[in-house]
Amino acid sequence: MSKAQNKEDVTARIEQLRKSIEHHRYNYHVLDVEEISAEALDSLKRELVTLEAEYPEFVTKNSPTQRVAGKPLDQFEKVPHKVLQWSYNDAFTPEDLLEFDLRVKRFIKDALGEVGTKKVPNPTYVCELKIDGLKIVFEYVNGELVTAATRGDGKVGENVTMNVRTIESVPLTLRQSVSVITEGEVWLSKKNFIELNKKQEELGLPLYANPRNVAAGTIRQLDPKIVAERKLDTYIYDISMYGDGVREASTQYEELDMLKKLGFKVNPHAKLCKDIKEVIHFWDSWKNKSKKQDYWIDGVVVKVNEIEYQKAIGYTGKAPRFGIAFKFPAEQVTTVVEDIKLQVGRTGVITPVAHLKPVEVAGSTVSRATLHNEDEIQRLDVRIGDTVILQKAGDVIPDIVQVIKELRPKNSKPYIFPTHVLECGGDGSIERVPGQVAYRCVFRGGAAEHRRKLYHFVSKKCFDIDGLGPKQIDVFLENSLISTFDDIFTLKRGDLLSLPRFGEKSVDNLLEGIRKARNVSLERFIFSLSIDHVGEETAEDISNHFKSFDSFYVSVTGDSAFQTLSQIYGIGTVVADSIVTWFKNKEHIELVQRLLEHVTIQSVIEKKKVNHNISGKTFVLTGTLSSMSRDEAKKIIKDLGGDVSSSVSKNTTYVVAGEEAGSKLDKANELGVPILTEEDFLKLIK
Repeated sequence: MSKAQNKEDVTARIEQLRKSIEHHRYNYHVLDVEEISAEALDSLKRELVTLEAEYPEFVTKNSPTQRVAGKPLDQFEKVPHKVLQWSYNDAFTPEDLLEFDLRVKRFIKDALGEVGTKKVPNPTYVCELKIDGLKIVFEYVNGELVTAATRGDGKVGENVTMNVRTIESVPLTLRQSVSVITEGEVWLSKKNFIELNKKQEELGLPLYANPRNVAAGTIRQLDPKIVAERKLDTYIYDISMYGDGVREASTQYEELDMLKKLGFKVNPHAKLCKDIKEVIHFWDSWKNKSKKQDYWIDGVVVKVNEIEYQKAIGYTGKAPRFGIAFKFPAEQVTTVVEDIKLQVGRTGVITPVAHLKPVEVAGSTVSRATLHNEDEIQRLDVRIGDTVILQKAGDVIPDIVQVIKELRPKNSKPYIFPTHVLECGGDGSIERVPGQVAYRCVFRGGAAEHRRKLYHFVSKKCFDIDGLGPKQIDVFLENSLISTFDDIFTLKRGDLLSLPRFGEKSVDNLLEGIRKARNVSLERFIFSLSIDHVGEETAEDISNHFKSFDSFYVSVTGDSAFQTLSQIYGIGTVVADSIVTWFKNKEHIELVQRLLEHVTIQSVIEKKKVNHNISGKTFVLTGTLSSMSRDEAKKIIKDLGGDVSSSVSKNTTYVVAGEEAGSKLDKANELGVPILTEEDFLKLIK
């Protein structure tokens, strides 16, 4: 074979490899289809690299091998945008969106009037998820990527082409030889964000705040190799110029399909809505679903679908009139600390609580936030009168994350933890728990602590008395109807009918709830006693070990109680000591004896080994399930032979993520634990 013939074969092979690699890039990033494994694709890339190294004259700037190339830049050059770049105005409530709809219709009518004898039809809308990333403008000439630039001030951006070329989802060559300017979002996945912060932590460097900041900072790195390592991704959502300026598509929805056909990665969740009510429904459905995606979403971009109407409606000086960014309820807001008060818990532990100027965060009005303990107050340096940043921590608990100190009143004073709390009873003295950050009442059994123990006793995870909650307990205490747990089971119809706002039907329902609660499982009974350090899972571990109350009672009141308890899996020396101490108290023994006169404690029935696909597997539940309560899900898992844990670890088999899943979902992503949606979970338990 002659060298000329050999070169022809090499050229043909190189061209085949490029087409094949681009084909699989398009399948994976645009169509979400994987025809060959990642390892096989890497093998094709290696072959192409080898051939181009041997025949450098065949290398082209848009070859897949050139994604990571070039030396670090000294600085980014400025690029004037050929199409002015706008930002959308924001909407925050359904009312804002209804007003937007009215404005759109008015502009269409003013611009087009009536067509013949027919009125201008109402517009339809396209909803697209608002990805929290960095906007980039892409220019292709005859199908080849020539420039990628940041938005900048809308008129001039920075040329970041070398960095953008490293992103696998960005086509270097389009599937059609056309000249276009497109716009899209560059983003970093939550999974890669966690991995990046893990490396920062190992190196002793500050952690990054959020994926959006990392994406923006990464694109502005002067070394493309650093950009390639961070595995950024894209979603493209608009064609701002096509060929000679004429937009080929007649609707926004068609344009999204056109982008996919050109080879761009388009977010799959866009929806065409016939009216504004459908738009609001789409936004409402994504408020919680957004947390399940591997990218940050902070709202929905709403655009008039018809391009003809977009042109008629036009722009203001700052933004398009035909579109709006419908933001999700804020998860971080600012408010003012009006007071700091101490709350006595059911075990006597003191919790500082910030009383706030009411503010809406993540869809609900908040006026309280826990400050956890004295150390947290000192760390944040929270003071009465401070303006603070509030966020929803985990699933639902409001949490203060930062004080805006430049807004602090001049006469503010540091908060000093008191030595006495009136609600503790006795002389009100409090003490710091040895080896912990918490304070607790010195005098145990004060009114506030006792009240909270009663709340806990009747709660869903303990005796679960239907119709009996904190409000009813307060009324019973104020009217001296109860003072201890067992008094609840002695209440009579006449006692209750004498109380204000207690009608015959509500009294009958409450008495029926009390009757049903007389049968209680061993773990619920143990948990209801409010023994220090004995939580729901610990109570379950104890009940699974002893099986019956008699066995448990004999052991915890015997001479070798501490040794027996401390050897149970999941029970340490601190918990064992707490249980033994509780049962040495004569008043506690008498309370248990009185309760036994009214309740039947069910023994733990040995379950046969269940032949089910979740038997022996460990689950962690996070967020809210729509088809069942979390307790019901736990029971189903256990009945089928599985285990439920409260924390995610390498031993976790699955994390079940409901709506508003919290930090456990992030931990699962970090550890690579499989995540099940509620739908996945329901299929599994069937």
